[in-house]
Amino acid sequence: MFPGTSVRGSQVAFVRLLNGRIQKLEPSHLRSHTRQWQWVLAPSCPCNACADPCGRGRISFYEEYGVIRDILQNHLTEILTLVAMELPHDVSSSAAVLQHKLQAFRALRGLHRGSAVLGQYQAYSAQARRELQRPESFHSLTPTFAGVLVHIDNLRWEGVPFILMSGKALDERVGYVRILFKNRAFCVHREGHWAPEQSQCLPRQIIFHIGHGELGHPAILVSRNLFRPSVPAHGWMELQERPGLQVFGRPLSDFYAYSPVKERDAYSILLSHIFHCRKESFITTENLLASWVFWTPLLDSLAHEVPRLYPGGAETGHLLDLEFNGGHLTFSQQQPEQLVPGPGSAPKPSDFRVLGTRYRESPLISAWPEELISKLASDIEATAVQAVRRFGKFHLALSGGSSPIALFQQLAMGHYSFPWAHTHLWLVDERCVPLSDPDSNFQGLQSHLLQHIRVPYYNIHPMPVHLHQRLCAEEDQGAQTYAGEISALVANSSFDLVLLGMGTDGHTASLFPQSPTGLDGEQLVVLTQSPSRPYQRMSLSLPLINRAKKVAVLVMGRTKREITMLVSRVGHEPKKWPISGVLPSSGQLVWYMDYEAFLG
Repeated sequence: MFPGTSVRGSQVAFVRLLNGRIQKLEPSHLRSHTRQWQWVLAPSCPCNACADPCGRGRISFYEEYGVIRDILQNHLTEILTLVAMELPHDVSSSAAVLQHKLQAFRALRGLHRGSAVLGQYQAYSAQARRELQRPESFHSLTPTFAGVLVHIDNLRWEGVPFILMSGKALDERVGYVRILFKNRAFCVHREGHWAPEQSQCLPRQIIFHIGHGELGHPAILVSRNLFRPSVPAHGWMELQERPGLQVFGRPLSDFYAYSPVKERDAYSILLSHIFHCRKESFITTENLLASWVFWTPLLDSLAHEVPRLYPGGAETGHLLDLEFNGGHLTFSQQQPEQLVPGPGSAPKPSDFRVLGTRYRESPLISAWPEELISKLASDIEATAVQAVRRFGKFHLALSGGSSPIALFQQLAMGHYSFPWAHTHLWLVDERCVPLSDPDSNFQGLQSHLLQHIRVPYYNIHPMPVHLHQRLCAEEDQGAQTYAGEISALVANSSFDLVLLGMGTDGHTASLFPQSPTGLDGEQLVVLTQSPSRPYQRMSLSLPLINRAKKVAVLVMGRTKREITMLVSRVGHEPKKWPISGVLPSSGQLVWYMDYEAFLG
């Protein structure tokens, strides 16, 4: 299989030049200075230029494979491995090139549901119905747009995000590889006085333009504030300034720009390589299998995902703009209200996306459990990143119980960029049992989160419920010890984020209805009594919880529906309903409820 006959022949030289230049950079330089890589192939004509962006006769193929198999797996992944592989000593050796590509494949980090976003242009389902002769009730879930966040786990590329993106019915037909470098400069003069060769405030980027778009032909563009590229003089020519032409919002004069003197069609190169028995342009069986192994788990996880609808062409606006946070890729704009029925069926509740509204005058986020946990994990990571950026550390207090287990697993397995090294983990409450006991909240945290992440042991703060071979004895002053530790390490005893749950009796943390301690007063940490075993508990007090900068309340399951309805109607009655007393004095409260808890 040829990696991409839609890519022009001149791009073979592009890949060699790009990879050769990369090998001259130290891995530490790449990790420290590269903001992101973008790999984009929009293979169809724009929506406003043709009535059938998928091409007549290709709908049946597209329904079976979709944009990820068609473009990302077959074309962009091949280019990715060619560029990201370590350059072999003998680049003329087909066997060496193929082996190094396979090594790059093996270094690709596994994908998960949060690695991708999907879209579908609005006219696609109607096209599919006509061509496949399906009934009017048929609605396709096949994506025509996909963005995927990829990471490579090796020394050279550690921490560098690669974004692969392709779509049909976009506003232009274009293909490119774009490298964005981090920019920490701040310029005093206004932009009109920035000199392209000198100003570090201008974007620092390298663009390998595959073709089409406004530029119209293959080209290499390097920001003048980076370096002047060295290209073979006999095969490349410098581009002249074209008035009005802009590349990613910058005039051509901002770049050192070169294009091939003579373009060669990809098919002619393919035939030449076949004639000369050159194998590096082909995918081996081993590489093909590796590609399927890499992409199939993601596609399985997205099998029932409803893609975001977009009108196509210029009308799409910013609907498909992307952003990434840690190991997750999301659309930048909030999900527009839409209901997309499944194929051949009436609308189902699972067709609805994340719902945002208010509960007890605070923001409410509601979704099905998997989407809800994913959203909460992403929000926690965003809060952590912001706190570390501002204060150098992040203080997170976590509740125990069964509800947070899925969250712990999501944080452990799906958020590789979480700043664990700068995170302090505290417990909201603890049962008075040894920390190794299965009923211990700390044991649950250890099993589902701590053993899977790299967090300094001195940043982990279990509650001291087991002192002097006794459990929660008042004379051991465990609550006072924990309060002192919080006061010493947490500025103003104000956690950056506190995660709470809500019991069917309205309790939160280990603060139960009619509790004599912890609902008011000056104490930061208290000993309490639970109505169920184990009876003795240690808990953060309500006044301490309300000092937090952000409080997230996670409520899941049909059994919580009744208390959810009741608490929505009561006022501030913490003695009767402790959860009603949660209201950060200067922070934010956000409720996270799954549909069963919220809607029944």
